[in-house]
Amino acid sequence: MHAIRIEEHGGPEVMRWTELPDPVPGPGEVLVRLGAAGVNYMDTGARALGGPGWAAPVVLGAEGMGYLTALGAGVTEWAVGDRVAWFYHPGSYAELLAVPAASLVKVPDGVSDEVAGGLLMQGLTANHLSTETYPIGPGDTAVVHAAAGGVGQLLTQLVKARGGSVIGLVSREDKVPVAKEVGADHVLVHSGGGFEDRIRELTDGRGADVVYDGGGADTFRSSQLSLRPHGVHAYYGPFMGVPTLRPTDLPNSILLTYPVVHHHVATREDLVRRAGEVFDLVRSGRLTLRITGRYPLAEAARAHADLESRRTTGKLLLLP
Repeated sequence: MHAIRIEEHGGPEVMRWTELPDPVPGPGEVLVRLGAAGVNYMDTGARALGGPGWAAPVVLGAEGMGYLTALGAGVTEWAVGDRVAWFYHPGSYAELLAVPAASLVKVPDGVSDEVAGGLLMQGLTANHLSTETYPIGPGDTAVVHAAAGGVGQLLTQLVKARGGSVIGLVSREDKVPVAKEVGADHVLVHSGGGFEDRIRELTDGRGADVVYDGGGADTFRSSQLSLRPHGVHAYYGPFMGVPTLRPTDLPNSILLTYPVVHHHVATREDLVRRAGEVFDLVRSGRLTLRITGRYPLAEAARAHADLESRRTTGKLLLLP
């Protein structure tokens, strides 16, 4: 089988289409033939910087769906031919994967292979942010960074489905229609910080209830100044950098949190329940995954280059 492997960390040029031995599922594992793999910003960070579990040499990718082709010892809940998806399994840019059976969820009827392959990483993140991180209720106002991006589009839809309103932030004028298409009530074009005054105008001086900030250190302070007293600054994403601050730097008694999606699905039961919630939203039409780029798995480096250029919106997929 072939996979996208790196021997050293760096730009997209370090990604290689590499022939490797077919994996053999061990006890508690299953063998999966890849149907579609999602591309995430986390993948570009793993490629460029490494980090726990991502030290080179390594096969990239963490999200996808596929079909079971063999069962390891002790696996009883799955059958060959089952359609399954996972939100985090290192090494997902591969034609074949040996995956722990407990990491998989069943793809329900009514959800396509492509949607299932690109939904769970960003869908579970958006679900986490809009429920446990800050449970959006009717009348709440949320600021969503990168509202035309993968997480941003899903998060905007979930905030709207729960009765909230959205002020979306985008980096370029041509991304404004995308954010509005998925339901943003207002869309601001910004580069870096400096948007807090406009958000206060849009909230009649009160400030937003929550800011979902995947924008990085450049937007950190403006996000906090955009909040009402006791509002929540949800600063998420593993490769954004961590600003230095003292507790006394926090304005308006705001609450600062660093939500990690793994805490949302900490147990097998949580994973099945939360993935089921996201799949149900898709099947009911309340949540749409907008797939805007499809690449052959062998051309994953081109997908990374396009994603990092900020030219893309929505979800990118790799197809074997």
